[in-house]
Amino acid sequence: MTQDITFITKTKSLIDNLKSVCANYGLGNDGNEFKIITQVFLYKFLNDKFRYEVKKEMPQLADVDNLSDALIKLKEDEYSFLLGGLDPNVPRLQPYQLISSLFKKQNDGDFAKLFDDTLRQISIENADVFSVKSSSGAKDKLFDELSQFISDASQRDAFCKALINKLFEFSFEEMFEQKYDFFATIFEYLIKDYNTDSGGKYAEYYTPHAVARIMAKIMVPGPVKGVKCYDPSAGSGTLLMSIAHEIGEENCTIYSEDISQKSSNMLRLNLVLNNLTHSIPNVIKTNTIGEPNYLETKFDYIVSNPPFKLDFSDFHADLGKDIFKTRFFAGIPNIPKSKKESMSIYLLFIQHIMHSLSKTGKAAIVVPTGFITAQSGIEKKIRERLITNGWLRGVVSMPSNIFASTGTNVSVLFFDKEADSEHIVLMDASKLGQTVKEGKNQRTVLTRDEEAKIVETFNNKEAIEDLSVVVTKEQIIEKNYSFSAGQYFEVKIEYVEITAEEFQNKMTVFENNLSAMFAESAELEKKIQDNLKKLRYE
Repeated sequence: MTQDITFITKTKSLIDNLKSVCANYGLGNDGNEFKIITQVFLYKFLNDKFRYEVKKEMPQLADVDNLSDALIKLKEDEYSFLLGGLDPNVPRLQPYQLISSLFKKQNDGDFAKLFDDTLRQISIENADVFSVKSSSGAKDKLFDELSQFISDASQRDAFCKALINKLFEFSFEEMFEQKYDFFATIFEYLIKDYNTDSGGKYAEYYTPHAVARIMAKIMVPGPVKGVKCYDPSAGSGTLLMSIAHEIGEENCTIYSEDISQKSSNMLRLNLVLNNLTHSIPNVIKTNTIGEPNYLETKFDYIVSNPPFKLDFSDFHADLGKDIFKTRFFAGIPNIPKSKKESMSIYLLFIQHIMHSLSKTGKAAIVVPTGFITAQSGIEKKIRERLITNGWLRGVVSMPSNIFASTGTNVSVLFFDKEADSEHIVLMDASKLGQTVKEGKNQRTVLTRDEEAKIVETFNNKEAIEDLSVVVTKEQIIEKNYSFSAGQYFEVKIEYVEITAEEFQNKMTVFENNLSAMFAESAELEKKIQDNLKKLRYE
């Protein structure tokens, strides 16, 4: 555990040092700082991963003073053979592309160009595995020309040297050797200053880890292998990482779609850090609703925290075309007259997810709690279809303010094409959690014990007073397809035995109180009437 903390501390120090370099060159809080920090960190990680795997493949290189020099001395066919023996998900680097090689050359002229050229070449040579694609098939660049973000050309060499010096200070290689599993923590620290709801047209939403863990543990109560996991609104990948960890990274393949380039790049980094590099080619930057890439693909596990209020007026008219009609069986929400009103795009995502499930598919979706009781419209049609098909496994209504960036109350729907329609679990967890302050916002945080209670109660199909009920498909139909646990809780009336004397005393108190209130009321009435009589027309 001590080593674990040591490595986390060193890695966080590296991230802080990179941010310090940006600040020293006028890029602190600059819009490009995010790209620089995350891309340089990714370069460092890929560099060290390559070094680690090369030393495993050729143990004689493990103790050499300078790995890049040792690799340069290999014959061309030897080096090709070495690369061929590496796992397909390991980056392919040339000796001169290693950090140690750039560190030695930092005093050469035009170092910024050498730095940019190196990253560009790595990007080109590793595009098949590490590039994020758009729906058109175009691949993004793994690295930008980072020196160009420095507007003063005379400072670019010094800026790139400062970055290389920070990267050279320590190595991830020992972390790989020890098989530590803390890169999820590192990822959160790496992007903490950029992981916000910006509120723009394509605002990004981030799911609390407690909600992500609950969803994963409910969806995957036992071992599974060889499954496809999908998130149509992936963001930075919190939900996908949770379910992949629960299933086992080696037992699943990740697929995702998201309209945000920033989110797609975050997700790529998250996959790299969490041993899911093999799934990067499946990360697609696209408009999932308007231009879906995986329309005909079916998935075993789907997780989603879709946007609730995203403006989709630009492509609303196209959604009525034949190609989309099989997806949107319940209808397409209207665009409100005022764009300040809620745009219920999440209803399109729910229908998209239902369309995308495999024959035995399972899904967990975050929705506004109002969805589970709406009396009519698209919401009710979706709930009716879930019950008619026998797909609803249950619902968990979460505490208020569990999302720091929105006060919307949320619930999580759990679908399963093999659900038990006689034992549907409806849970009201709204009274759980502790209120904490985060900046200007208040947020409700669940303890690990509360998380475990929710998961165990749900998976064990337990009915617990004021927390959960277990109902049948028929009971839900009787309640007009309501998915709210509160509407199924038993109403209890408590009876307390009292004597005749106690009864008479209570009645006397009630009568006296009522008489006093009537007297006060009569006095107020008289004052009002007197004041009205004093009014005169001037």
